[in-house]
Amino acid sequence: MTTTSPRPTDDRRHALQQRIKWIVTATIAYNLVEAVVAITAGTVASSAALIGFGLDSTIEVLSAAAVAWQFTRRDPERWEKGTLRVIAVAFFALATYVTATSVLALMGQVDVQHSTVGIVLTALSVVIMPFLSLAERRAGRELGSATAVADSKQTLICTYLSAAVLVGLVVNSLFDWWWADAIAGLIIAAFAIREGVEAWRGDACATSVGMLLEDEHEHVHHEH
Repeated sequence: MTTTSPRPTDDRRHALQQRIKWIVTATIAYNLVEAVVAITAGTVASSAALIGFGLDSTIEVLSAAAVAWQFTRRDPERWEKGTLRVIAVAFFALATYVTATSVLALMGQVDVQHSTVGIVLTALSVVIMPFLSLAERRAGRELGSATAVADSKQTLICTYLSAAVLVGLVVNSLFDWWWADAIAGLIIAAFAIREGVEAWRGDACATSVGMLLEDEHEHVHHEH
């Protein structure tokens, strides 16, 4: 037997929308910093997994920006399919690049250097991402927003990705298992393919950005 919770008041809805907006903004800002640090540290350490992790974060940010841009258009629905297809292609390109890099690293037995910055960054992600995910999911459920809840699950999956890269980096540093980094890279490639397929089907990973912009647009429209 399921009980339906009462609908939040207008003031509460506005507060929840603002909360989700701040969470999404914080997630995008963190992904941006994560991308720059991971790609730089990955290049220094010759780590396919870290570079792939950084590129994935870059696409997450571009995805959110693309959805936000889409909702500045007069007719957002018209741009939706094209926007999502571009995001999907970016994820497929990432998967191809990381797979090729990881396979070449395995074949050539590339010596991956210890990366303190990479370990600290991925460890921070493992701590921060679940917190952002839980906060967004709670607000999304109370608001009755399927897109915010879906976006919170996306953030949680990013935690698993961070954990995979972290394990690869730590194992390589402790035991000198150079192949662990390439395995973590292949996990990122599989994740990127999954992301690409979802975006191609129409499940954008940054849908809550669009949802909030749409809500704001409707709010302004009603006021006028």
